[in-house]
Amino acid sequence: MQTVNCSSCRPDGRTGSEAGQPEPRVPAVWLDRCPDADRAQAVLPPLLEGAELWGGRNLRGLRVLVKPNLLRAVPLACTTPEVTFAVCRWLLDCGAKVKIADSPGFGTAGGVAGAVGMTEALAGLGLRVEPMRGAVPVRLASGDEVCLSATALEADALLSVARVKAHSQMRITLSCKNLYGCVPGLRKAWHHTRQGCVPERFAAMQAALASALPPVAGVADGIVAMHVTGPASGRPYPLGLVGVSDSPVALDEAVCLALGRRPEDMPLQRAFIEAGHPDCLASGARHSYPRLCPGDFAARDFVLPQELMHTSFRPARLLRSCLRRLWAQLAH
Repeated sequence: MQTVNCSSCRPDGRTGSEAGQPEPRVPAVWLDRCPDADRAQAVLPPLLEGAELWGGRNLRGLRVLVKPNLLRAVPLACTTPEVTFAVCRWLLDCGAKVKIADSPGFGTAGGVAGAVGMTEALAGLGLRVEPMRGAVPVRLASGDEVCLSATALEADALLSVARVKAHSQMRITLSCKNLYGCVPGLRKAWHHTRQGCVPERFAAMQAALASALPPVAGVADGIVAMHVTGPASGRPYPLGLVGVSDSPVALDEAVCLALGRRPEDMPLQRAFIEAGHPDCLASGARHSYPRLCPGDFAARDFVLPQELMHTSFRPARLLRSCLRRLWAQLAH
């Protein structure tokens, strides 16, 4: 497992100012243990408070889009409802204007939320899960043109709340991969099938999404993670981890390290490194861990796919996916 110094000092022991250089940004990643979903309401608020989300902005009146992972009507494939509840309650208590939305890969946002218990969990807050509406063409730094949801683009800030899961195509899916749900409806399936056969390009496109969105912070839901395969049909793994950071890139790298993996071995994390993202450890960044360090979890028996199953462009498969989504929308 890669060792990361939990201090915020330079390797030579001097701070940036002592070395005659400006102090670099040091992303803080707040990790803690959460053995079961019932503990989320007690564990998450101190992490959210300490993380100084979106640069420590005053949250009163801030329009925050909470983006859970609602892939399909399988509880393990989706963000734990209690985690979403705890995050939204904290934001509301801080005076934020909260909206929750996603674009599921299978079914509708409302249908999936109801099936996995999220609708019931949020009812007491007066919130409901909405679909990602509207489609705005955006040219990404990667050179790709994608349509992003107006729901996401109109927010002041995004909070990506992702379950920790293995992924058969990207090896792992965390808070940055979760942002792909800001591509609405069938357009997401189109990019998956059209670009999935070139994994490096697909990862570069997804890495570029973050900079095209309003400021993004991340929450990792690893209470019960999914391993072996994924993102829909893997096996449960009692990781007992939750994490929060103003930098979703730093958060995802910390989770990789907690699982005993190098971030650069994950296609999406490697794409951030190759793009020169300043929060990547391989780019020279340093992370601070005010609560627990990644090594405190040491989940070395967490299984990730070794051989990645890349998607080729298959028109028949895309057509079937379109028909299933249309049927789900009509039925809902």
